[in-house]
Amino acid sequence: MRFDTARDASREPHGSSDDPEVIDFSANTNPEVPDGVREAYRAAFDAARRYPEEPPSAYREAAAGYVGCAPAEVIPTPGGLAGMRLAIGLAVDPGDSVAVPSPSFGEYAREVRLQGGEPSFVPHGEVCDVDPVGHALVIVCNPNNPTGTGYDRDALTALAKRCRAADTPLLVDEAFLGFTDRPSMAGTSGVVVARSLTKLFGLPGIRAGFLAATGPHREALATARRTWNVGTPALSVGADCMTRTAFIERTRDRVGRERERLRESLSTAFDVSESVAPFLLLDTGDRDAAAVVAHAREHGLAIRDATTFRGLDSHVRVAVRRPAENDRLIEVLADG
Repeated sequence: MRFDTARDASREPHGSSDDPEVIDFSANTNPEVPDGVREAYRAAFDAARRYPEEPPSAYREAAAGYVGCAPAEVIPTPGGLAGMRLAIGLAVDPGDSVAVPSPSFGEYAREVRLQGGEPSFVPHGEVCDVDPVGHALVIVCNPNNPTGTGYDRDALTALAKRCRAADTPLLVDEAFLGFTDRPSMAGTSGVVVARSLTKLFGLPGIRAGFLAATGPHREALATARRTWNVGTPALSVGADCMTRTAFIERTRDRVGRERERLRESLSTAFDVSESVAPFLLLDTGDRDAAAVVAHAREHGLAIRDATTFRGLDSHVRVAVRRPAENDRLIEVLADG
């Protein structure tokens, strides 16, 4: 990272509301958490008086089982974004081009610029067809945020093969993949996968995640990772969460049913994008997106103004929450 690029870089807007009086549809985090999370967090206190094990074996084993790779391929990080910064920092030098999907998570382009690189924006629907030659890195968000697009495994595998041939690493952000039954790209040669506990387990403040990589990429990431970069409570809670298969299945079932119910109900008032993620992108058409956000806020709901995403000018994004909360969202948005 360079001083001049950091000094001149802007911050990216994100969803989430700290107002306890509103129902937060602006952040795509699970409103439920696994049973036993509080107990796991409290139980870690005594162990937190010592440095955590380095590398943390229980956490790596849980993560490996969660995504289907070898424990040695897991690089623990304090959240998914910290992992992506590590991967981007190792791949990108000043002046390098990086293939970045658009519209997508704004932090990708920001992190590339912080390293002095230049984002080369690719329409999100065409990202699996990108030619990696000439790029220092290719980034895919699967499912894509904010569109909810899920990418075909064969297309991703073909992209990974082209990236290996071009000696270009492929970074796949799977922040929302846990809400689906689609397999992870973890363990694929030349691919760096980023995961976190933020979304599926509803724990953004824990700041726990990991990268998964093989071969030289794993070696470089493991060496560059800061020692003790994830605290003991986060490691304990994370290892516990990633083994909660019943919770994961219940969440997938609820989100799948509620997402389709929301999509069908909201399609009478908005153009709703197809999604496999725990959120929906709504085109507000002739209505001003900011006015739709304000209307929802007046009725105690926080939704995301998606015009902050590159290329979107009449969109809002809504998370999929519990059935009664989703009923309220349908009622308010149909009224506005």
